[in-house]
Formats: sequence, C-alpha cells, structure tokens
Amino acid sequence: MHLESKDPIALFKDWLKAAESSELNDPNAAALATATADGRPSVRMVLVKGVDERGFCFFTNAKSRKGVELQSNPRAALCLYWKALRRQVRVEGPVSELESADVDAYFYTRSRDSQIGAAVSRQSRPLGSREQLEAQVRQFAAEHPGQVPRPSYWKGYCVYPEQIEFWINGENRLHNRFLFTRENGGWKTIRLYP
Repeated sequence: MHLESKDPIALFKDWLKAAESSELNDPNAAALATATADGRPSVRMVLVKGVDERGFCFFTNAKSRKGVELQSNPRAALCLYWKALRRQVRVEGPVSELESADVDAYFYTRSRDSQIGAAVSRQSRPLGSREQLEAQVRQFAAEHPGQVPRPSYWKGYCVYPEQIEFWINGENRLHNRFLFTRENGGWKTIRLYP
C-alpha cells in the first residue's frame, strides 16, 4: 500500500465517500479531543460537516465544555474510525471559528426541531429533569412559530490540519500507517511502524 504521493485532503474525501457506503450510521462521526488551558483533556463525538481548505469543520454550542476549552486552548485532535472498512484517520491542529454566514447557512439546513433543540439546550450544564427540557422546547417553539433564531453561542469550528494520519488494518497487527505533516506549503509524508 503506497499513499506517500497523495494529497491527504483528497484522500480523506475518498475514504469518507467509501465509508458513506459501508457504515450504517454517521460515517462522518469523529471523536474530538480538546483540553483546558492547563492541559486537562476531554473527548466526545461530533459530526464533521465539511472538509475544505479551512480544515475539518463541525458545529456546537460555544458554551459547552468543548466550546469553553476551545476558547482557552484553540487546538484539537479528531479521530474517525470506520469499522467496516477497518480504517482510521487522525487529524491534529489549531482550531478557528467559522464566519457567522457559514454557521447560519448550516444551521438552517437542520430540521426545525433540531434548531429548537440547539436554541434551548444549555449543553454540558446540569438539567433538573427530562420534563423540564421538554417544557422548555414546547415554550420556545410556541414563542417562535416562524424562523428559529440561531443562538449567538451556536458556532462552527474548523480544525486546520497540521498532521493527518491514515491507518489501515493489516494482518497480524502489521497495520499500514501514513503520516502527512504540513511543511513548506506542502505535505511531507512518512510511513510509520504499526
């Protein structure tokens, strides 16, 4: 297996397209690792909603734990794993916020119920009961019968890849690993031991 000469962004898009055919649910699901300013890590799943020259993009509540951590330490790592394909991609780099117009454009592709959920959720903070949340959703929906206003704290972020590693399962745990690192405006590629 030789990936050394490939563009890693194009290669990722090829792998994601293959995963869309083989994975039952959310082939764009990624584990997102962030850390506090003093380096205390945390990880959770997000959906990568776009990959372009800005990086690997996702959307979330900026007041959530991950949003707070990205504010104080704007670096992150992503890991996508496709069990059916026995492939994995790891991405590391600095994180930047998307422009409001981009966030609005994505927010309004979501269902009305998902928009309301995003507007009502105080993500990562304590909740008294499920009934409390459902009552808040009903009240918000009644107060906003038309277009749902996107909350100012609901934002988009992109992980700008400084490194991308492609992993392919190998027999007897002799996996194929290729690390792409940004260097002098291009990509340097090396093969890693399993």
